[in-house]
Amino acid sequence: MGPLCAATGLSVLLLAAGVVLRQSQEPKELWGYVQVRNKAHMFWWLYYANNPTKAFTELPLILWLQGGPGASGCGFGNFEEIGPLDKEMKPRNTTWLQAASILFVDNPVGTGFSYVDDCSLFAKNLSTVVSDMMVFLGEFFTRRTEFQTIPFYIFSESYGGKMAAGIALELHEAVQKGTIKCNFMGTALGDSWISPLDSVLSWGPYLYSTSLLDDNGLAEVTAVAKEIMDAINKNQYGLATELWGKAEDVIEENTDNVNFYNIMNKEVPEMKSSEHENLHLGLYQRHVRNMHKDSLDELMNGPIRKKLKIIPDCVKWGGQSRDVFENMAEDFMKPVIDIVDQLLAASVNVTVYNGQLDLIVDTMGQEAWIRKLKWPNLDQFSKQRWKALYVSPESTETAAFHKAYENFAFFWILKAGHMVPSDQGEMALKMVRMVTQQQH
Repeated sequence: MGPLCAATGLSVLLLAAGVVLRQSQEPKELWGYVQVRNKAHMFWWLYYANNPTKAFTELPLILWLQGGPGASGCGFGNFEEIGPLDKEMKPRNTTWLQAASILFVDNPVGTGFSYVDDCSLFAKNLSTVVSDMMVFLGEFFTRRTEFQTIPFYIFSESYGGKMAAGIALELHEAVQKGTIKCNFMGTALGDSWISPLDSVLSWGPYLYSTSLLDDNGLAEVTAVAKEIMDAINKNQYGLATELWGKAEDVIEENTDNVNFYNIMNKEVPEMKSSEHENLHLGLYQRHVRNMHKDSLDELMNGPIRKKLKIIPDCVKWGGQSRDVFENMAEDFMKPVIDIVDQLLAASVNVTVYNGQLDLIVDTMGQEAWIRKLKWPNLDQFSKQRWKALYVSPESTETAAFHKAYENFAFFWILKAGHMVPSDQGEMALKMVRMVTQQQH
């Protein structure tokens, strides 16, 4: 295994001309590569917590996992959602660094600045994604001993939630066995692709209830959802992924191009691809490419690449992400509800959070798979009354609802789409503090 090569330097905050830091100190940061398999290189970027009254040792460490598969946490999660700067290089008021140190990792290999030297090395299923991440985490905690006792959480979004569930279970077992030394405290699954079928089956009813489908449209969406269900029931997961793309086309035609990440927005239709031989291209463009917009692409391949200094010349940020997505197509529609059950049974803390305006992973679909859990305390959880949450004591606007029982919690985040921290940054930060037991 290659070394955990790390680089450090002046904070990116100093790239923003004229910015005066008000915090007690600039965030310390490190980055590097870990060779997780021969010729498979994973890029990571760590920011130490930046809180005016607390040292990083008094705050947790959060691993952030982006979705896709193939979307970059070091790029999108960092500059569009929770990192210290936005993509204009301006300080973000709602950065999670106020509440935790953040470890962004471009996974699976081939995502973002991560890369493979051989096209046969892309991950094709969740078990490879998990085993690669276990190599990375083993190396990280061995080298960065200062984080071994700090509470460690895995937060995720979208397909990242499916990966987070698998990684959390494997990590819990490794910690129990003593093969990885860390203080693992739980996982948070945001707008997560835990049960693709439950999401798909709820698309029609959700859009119908929000006046984005009429009776005819509902019938068409329901028909294609049933095709997907049939394919999944026959274990034809590759076919289910193709039909999933067809279902999205049917929805766009009937809703005048509703945005899958926030139903209050509209998708500007791109030219339909004529590449019939590649059924996954349209899906890739709609989802992963969407998170690698030109402005972010220019930032990552320009100033950020110069700052990092360790990116090989042959590697373009996001350059292999389409391959990542296509290699995972067979695995894409497989559910992992059973893994969530195993986490709960192992007494691992599991939080589910979801944006009210998300379509692709709508809240109705999340509630549907939660009802399928075999967790013995599910009835007790369901009987709890949810509590309204506000971003501050002065606020009168309901920002979210919350329910928890034992080691399971759910946050219904209002006025947020698929990317909760982008849409409701203050509420997302409050949720982080609640999940990491910094406030109730």
